[in-house]
This record gives sequence, structure tokens and C-alpha cells, in this order.
Amino acid sequence: MSLTSLHQTDDVEEPSRKAAARRSRLGLATRDFVALLRERRWFFIAMALGAVLLYLPVPEGLSPTGYSVLVMSVVAVILFITEPIPLPAVALLIVVGQVLLLGRDSSEVAQSLMSDSVLFIMGSLMLAVAIVKQKLDRRIAYGIVRLTGTNTANICVGITTVSGILASVIGEHTVAAMMLPVAMTLIRLTSDNPREVRNLAIVLLFSICYGCAIAGIATPSGGARNAIMIGFWREFFYDPLDPATNKYLVDYATWVAYCYPIFLAQLPLVPFILLRTFKPEHKHITRAVVRLRAQLAEQGPMRSSDWGAIIIFGLTLIGWIGFSDVIGLGTVAIIGAVAFLIFGLVNWEDMNTNVNWGVVLLYGAAISLGIQMTDTGAALWAADKFLSLLTPISADSGVPLWISVSALTMGVTNTMSNGAAVAVLGPITLNLARASGESPLLMGFITSVSSAFAYLTVIGTPACTIVYASGYLKPSHFLKAGFRMILISTAVLILAAYFYWPLLGL
Repeated sequence: MSLTSLHQTDDVEEPSRKAAARRSRLGLATRDFVALLRERRWFFIAMALGAVLLYLPVPEGLSPTGYSVLVMSVVAVILFITEPIPLPAVALLIVVGQVLLLGRDSSEVAQSLMSDSVLFIMGSLMLAVAIVKQKLDRRIAYGIVRLTGTNTANICVGITTVSGILASVIGEHTVAAMMLPVAMTLIRLTSDNPREVRNLAIVLLFSICYGCAIAGIATPSGGARNAIMIGFWREFFYDPLDPATNKYLVDYATWVAYCYPIFLAQLPLVPFILLRTFKPEHKHITRAVVRLRAQLAEQGPMRSSDWGAIIIFGLTLIGWIGFSDVIGLGTVAIIGAVAFLIFGLVNWEDMNTNVNWGVVLLYGAAISLGIQMTDTGAALWAADKFLSLLTPISADSGVPLWISVSALTMGVTNTMSNGAAVAVLGPITLNLARASGESPLLMGFITSVSSAFAYLTVIGTPACTIVYASGYLKPSHFLKAGFRMILISTAVLILAAYFYWPLLGL
């Protein structure tokens, strides 16, 4: 073949090669686009559903902004559960939605993101980093293991019990922040590969947040929702059995008598559900305990820095118990975190690297959305509509009414803070009790206790948000374990209301 013929052949083949390359790139781009659509399908489904809902007529009795907030809430819940995009991105969409859909000033939205609760979450995560830095979590973990042994099921029971008993007195925020490093120590010492301890991590972390959640109902100091309900009783209703005060006066001891047994009844059920929903890869964590014992031996006796960390955390704990009603939980947490930095017990690089700042943003956006639901009347409208459905199905009295109110409260509390849920629903459910002939005391207890059943979402309770920051949990895990917890917790509540509370005169 001549040189001229070769050139002619190359001239013919070159466009063919270029065309083939273009087709190959186009095919890759198409496959990448299809893969992106498949991966993000729930995002596009949620956005499309939101767009359709926004173009529907606004329901009667609801303002346009209130309707927009409800649509945003529906879309946010879908994204929280399916997680097609990172959850901090969902938080940013909530911020943008308040400005574009609700017409809120961006500065006003920004202010709503940084409440005392958000400060508390941020400070608690910073304190957890400081505790890990001082390796105090190892000593606490070893103390629990010495009581429970190395059996995973027993350790699950131990963590749930310790978390629950503490949270029944000092609040779940504090306990979750304190116990998270303990669970993380046991998980990481078992294996450095997250895939080898996936279910073990889920069980131990859920033992913390669910132990805290079921304990929040036990005493008035267990959660703000309890104090809110007591205030409603005193403001709206009278007790004919107490003519001296003419009020429903539920003191600390009375609340404990009604609700602490419900917490104790659920205590063994939490590990029972978790161990059967997520079967741990390791029935015993002897390896972790051996490593833990060796590390403590190398660490030696308590040092001055260890005692300093204990003193700072102890003072922070005292501040939460004694002064949070004056300066706020968040301020106390921030003071504690700053104290660790001031005394050189932890450096900012550790804080900046190990704190999950996306969780802080997520919780701030969730609280901000809850504020909008309250301010626009959307939550009140939704509750009224739900309750109006009870009469036609004969659920307006007795056990069906109790279950309906519990279900309503659970639905609301899984999309906003439990304190906000009780604040919104309390006046409605208490007046419903009066209209239906039920006891406002009974209906108030059902509402307050049910507000603790926020098991389904990451933003359900601060404890859930704190353990989610570990990186071992997914929103789908909350859904998988949460619906089982809801069924069990509701059954325990209704049984207590039907059989136990009448023994106390209710």
C-alpha cells in the first residue's frame, strides 16, 4: 500500500474514531445522569410533590403562609427519612424555603437558627470531644463493663439503664452528651472497621437515645414538656377535690407516681427490641474490654488534667441543673466547652475536626421550621382537622380517644421538638378532654408522655441528634427501630392509663 493510500485511510478513519469517542462520552454522560436520577430519585419525588401541593388551593381556615409551611414540612420529612441528599443540605433548603416561600426576612430566619437549644447541641458535642480527648470515656465505659460483663446484650441493658436513670432526673440532653463518648469507645475498641461493627454500633447508640427518651417522662425535671403541661393544668382547669387551691396542682411526687412506672416498664423493652431489630455482629466484646483494660493500664492513675476535666464537667452538670432556667442550657454548655479550651485540656483543632457541625445546622433548621409552624397557625390547624375526624369514627371518648390523641402527639413530636409539640397541642387536647367528658389530668398525661415517643426521625429529640452525630447511624435506622418502639411504648401507655392510673384515683 502506498503512502498516499495510508493517508487517505487515516483521513477516513479519524472522523470515525472521533465520532466513536463522542458516542462513548455521550453514553457515559447518559449513564451518569441516569445513575444520578436513580440515586437522587426521592429528592426529585419530594420536590415534585411539594410543587404540586403548592399549586393546589389553600385549605379553608389556613393562611397561605401556613399552608406553605405544611408543604415544606411534608417535603422535609420525606427527605429526612429517605436521605437522598446530605441532611445538612436539607437544613439549608429549609432556610431558603422560609425566605422564598414564606417571604421571611433572611436576617429573621438566621436569628431563628441559633436558639438556646441549638447552642446546647453545639456545646454538648464540644464537651463530648473534650471528654474523649481526656480519655475519661474509657474509665466510664470500663466502670459499666465491670458491672455488666462482656456480653453485648448485658452491656446494652447497662447503657440503657444508666442513660435512663440519669435522664429521668437531669434531662436527656446532658445524658446523651455524656454517654456518647462511652459508647464510641466500646465500638472503636471492638473494631476500627465500621462495617465489622455496624449493628453493634447501632444497638449501643440507640440504647443511649432511646434510654434517654423513655426516661424524659419520669419526672417534671426530665423535660420541658412536663413543666409546660403542669402550667396548662394550673392555668386552664380546676380541681373540685381541692377547694383550698381550686387548681390542678401536680407536684413533683405526684408526677413521679403516675409516670415513673411507665419508664420502668419500658426499660427492659428497649434492649429487647434493639437486639432483635439489629443483631450485633459480636455477642461478646471481650476484645474491646481487654484493649480497654490495657489502655487504662498504660494511661495510669488519674492525672491532674483528668481531675480538672471531671471538675469542669461536674460544674457544667451543676450549672445545667441549677442555673439553666436562668441563663439557659445552651449558655451553660458553651461555658463548659470554653473552660476546657481556657485551661488547655483540649485545643480548638480537635473541636473543629471532631464536632459534626452539620448536625448543629440540621437541628437549628428543624427548630426554625417548628417556630414557623406555630407562628403561622399551621400546627394548630392540622391538630384541629385531625381531631375533627374522631367523631364520625366513634373515637371521641374512652380508649379510642386516648389512642388518637397519642397518635396525633407522636406525629407532631417527630417533626418538631417535644416541648413545642406539647405547647401547640396541650390546649387543644385538654379542651377536647373537657368537651368529651374525659379527665383533663388523664388527657394531659397522655399528651405529655406521647411527646416522648419521637423515635422516627433524627430531629425527634436532642438525644437522637447527638447520637446521629457519631456517623454510624442513618435516618433509615431510626425508622426501622422507631416504629417498633412506638408500638410498644403506646401499648404500655394505654395499659397504664386503663389499669394503673385508676388505682391512683384518676
